[in-house]
Amino acid sequence: MVPKIESKLWNPALERSILQKWDTIGIYKFSMDESRKAFVIDTPPPYPSGRPWHVGAAAHYSQIDMIARTSRMMGYNVLFPIGIDRNGLPVEIYTEKKYKIVMRKTDREKFLELCAHALDDLEDEMIQIMKTLGISGNFEEYYRTDSEKFRALTQSTFICLWKQNLVYRANRPNNYCSKCGTTIADSEIVYDAIPTKLIYIRFSVKETDNNIIIASTRPELLFACQLIIVNPNDERYLSLVEKHAVIPIFNREVKIMPHPSAKPEFGSGAVMVCSYGDENDVRIFRELGLKEIVSLDEYGRTSSAAGPYSNLSVNQARIKIIEDLKNIGIIEKEESIMHRTPMCERSKTPIEIISLEDYYVKQIDYVPVLRELANKITFHPDMHRQILLNWLNSIVIDWPVTRRRYYGTEVPIWYCINCRCPNLPDEGKYYRPWKERPPFEKCSNCGCTEFIGEDRTFDTWMDSSISPLYITKYKNNSQFYDYTYPTTLRPQGKDIIRTWLYYTLLRCFQLTSRLPWSDAWIMGYGLDEKGEKMSKSKGNVVDPLPIIHRHGADVFRLWAAAESNLGYDFRYSERRITSAKNFLSKLWNIGRFLSSFDVISETPTMLSASDRWIIGELSKLIDECMEGYNNFNFFIPANEIREFAWNIFAAHYIEMIKGRVYDTSDPSGQRSAIFTLHKCFSTILVLLAPICPFITEELWTKIYSVESIHLQRLPQSLGYYDELTKYTKSIMDFNSTVWNKKKETISEETGKPLSLKDSIVGIIIPPDLEVFKEDLTMMHNLKG
Repeated sequence: MVPKIESKLWNPALERSILQKWDTIGIYKFSMDESRKAFVIDTPPPYPSGRPWHVGAAAHYSQIDMIARTSRMMGYNVLFPIGIDRNGLPVEIYTEKKYKIVMRKTDREKFLELCAHALDDLEDEMIQIMKTLGISGNFEEYYRTDSEKFRALTQSTFICLWKQNLVYRANRPNNYCSKCGTTIADSEIVYDAIPTKLIYIRFSVKETDNNIIIASTRPELLFACQLIIVNPNDERYLSLVEKHAVIPIFNREVKIMPHPSAKPEFGSGAVMVCSYGDENDVRIFRELGLKEIVSLDEYGRTSSAAGPYSNLSVNQARIKIIEDLKNIGIIEKEESIMHRTPMCERSKTPIEIISLEDYYVKQIDYVPVLRELANKITFHPDMHRQILLNWLNSIVIDWPVTRRRYYGTEVPIWYCINCRCPNLPDEGKYYRPWKERPPFEKCSNCGCTEFIGEDRTFDTWMDSSISPLYITKYKNNSQFYDYTYPTTLRPQGKDIIRTWLYYTLLRCFQLTSRLPWSDAWIMGYGLDEKGEKMSKSKGNVVDPLPIIHRHGADVFRLWAAAESNLGYDFRYSERRITSAKNFLSKLWNIGRFLSSFDVISETPTMLSASDRWIIGELSKLIDECMEGYNNFNFFIPANEIREFAWNIFAAHYIEMIKGRVYDTSDPSGQRSAIFTLHKCFSTILVLLAPICPFITEELWTKIYSVESIHLQRLPQSLGYYDELTKYTKSIMDFNSTVWNKKKETISEETGKPLSLKDSIVGIIIPPDLEVFKEDLTMMHNLKG
């Protein structure tokens, strides 16, 4: 019997030709089909912010592709869009580094032109990695978030919210990153413990000869102090309440008042309230109606109110004021502490709180309904729902959506020169107010004909949060939109639940009054071999491309599935990747062996006990795999298939029936064995196809059908012969006992341990395995 598969090894180079075949026949092309239910994936558009695209991200997108392939094989009409996120600060930073320029010292038009092409080479590389991985998305129509079409939709949705009175303009304290040069939302802040000095400063008390010691990490804000607070239960300061402290250097009086936010155990227990040292300062200013002193400008430098300390950076002002306080002898002491500090998520620099005018999208009013919606979304796994609920519970201000940057979607507003009234255009086009005349003649308020265009851009989450609307052609193709929206699934990392997932939920509900998706699939972080999160700054990022070139996409994908249990962090491991490669080699060899036998598709009248047993195990495998696939947890099928195919099917069943499969004197037994071999192996291939699309395609088309395996349906539960699986452990234990016995038995002819093919005497088949006696006897060459 000559095998149909000649090659003894799986050759990953075949993946390229398989990709070309899929492209040629358009196997994954999406078209509307009202007779089939749409399965729409709100694919995260990756950010090509630098090399390499790390192994965790490649694993993430491989698993998103597994979702798409699984859903197709379940009969859904799958829309799997591909996008590239190219808006905002990271593009600007990359452009500045690449061309050695500074954004604010470069002509805006020129800077935008450089930004528009700065990422092209990184984008091309990212797209190529995706294709090489076998990502079955819609690359023919992949979108960019910096395209005019995408930005036009962002602007249209803003205009819609404006008409619904969900947008307003306000001047209020806001998070500000001086390095990024822009306002940032609470969701863009991370907290880090950084070393700092706690300075104990002696303030005199006007009405007495006493002093009050103020402990502060922000002495540079002395000039912006408007109040001293002490805890109402702190007996040390009861006699000073309602009196006035004199601010050193600036000789200005401020009141001493009780307030529960002062912590007696921190520092001296007496705290100065400035505009603004932290969020507690903001709350107290609002609560007590204190008059704000502008302390910092939009470049993060001290204002004119700082007097001799004006126009300094925060650090410069801190050093100079501490030096002067020491010189006049009113610093009691300094303590080195680790201070929990709010940091800009992108620049990793401490944020400041500055009063600036911004546009806000209302979100506080929506928190109750969003909380209800959060509980209607099916989270995979459910534990990550809590991240969203925790974030919803922390929201205390509306969302500031304007940014003082260049490369982003422009805010579509023109201001009347006469009355300063904001005028907005109609929806549907892309507008650039900073350089274009408005598409209207007169101010809607006063009739004036002269305007100044808004020069700010939107927070990039204003763009990213409309991805479900963009991919379903909202306001562009109503028939397509009605068929595809709401989308089915949002796959993403857990680190952006409070940003991308939350803002999408908010915006899409505001615009459509519906959930943007029914399910959210959340993946953990990719870690290095030491268990540390990969980051470019640490230098521990692993480039996936050399791994794919060395081992092939299927090996990488199998490792990604088998290593990462849904929602949990997973480690990169070269050893585990090699293990995945070894399994695919084993699978190929099983296929090569089976290809020697013609496929028998019709179930024989009689199946032997061994055949019924393995079909019972196959039935269990199908049930376990489908449980994983239905929950989009590929860890389950990847490991269950490997265990069944290698450690049960190949190691035990194939060895048990090898004698029978070649025994032409028993055509009934032979036919039963060949049928069962192909029944099991074809099912293994179909079950494995979403995870390893290339090797399964090659084996399937070589052995079973010219039609692609990816056009097949995932198997349904068999539901029979389950009762025989109770013998599995006994069979495996018996086989292991015989194999070990042979290794321990020295052949009289060779003087060496018996080979597995040699006959052996004195082995008795246990009574409970009597039904498998014929196959076990032949398998082990047992003699009486």
